[in-house]
Amino acid sequence: MIDGIWWLVILMAVIVGLWFFAKSRAPNNLHDTKSRDKKKPINDALQKTAEMIKQYFPDYRVTRKGSHLLVTRQNIKIAMITIDPKLAASQRRLGDIPVINYQRVPSRAQLDANLQEAE
Repeated sequence: MIDGIWWLVILMAVIVGLWFFAKSRAPNNLHDTKSRDKKKPINDALQKTAEMIKQYFPDYRVTRKGSHLLVTRQNIKIAMITIDPKLAASQRRLGDIPVINYQRVPSRAQLDANLQEAE
C-alpha cells in the first residue's frame, strides 16, 4: 500500500505537470505582439501611398490609423484611404468623409483625381 507521503508526491507531480502543460498552451501576449509586428512589413502599400502623398501633395497631411490612411487639409478631414485587394476599387462614404479603396498603390494621377473629387 502507498503511504501518505507518496500520495502527496504524486499529487504534486500531477499539479506541476498540468501547470507546465497549461503554461505551454497559453498565448504569450508579448511574444504574439512581436511576431505580428515582424509579419507586417514597414514598407507596405499604405506606407508607399502615404509617402507619395507627402511628396507630391505637400498641403495634405497624412496620418496612418491601423489599416487606413486619414488625409487632412488644414485640420479638416478630406478622405480616408484603404488598400484591400479583396475589395473592388471604389469610393463610398463614412458619414461625410469619402472612403477610397485601392487594390494596390495608386498612381499619382489617380490619387490627384480622387483627392480633388473628395474635396
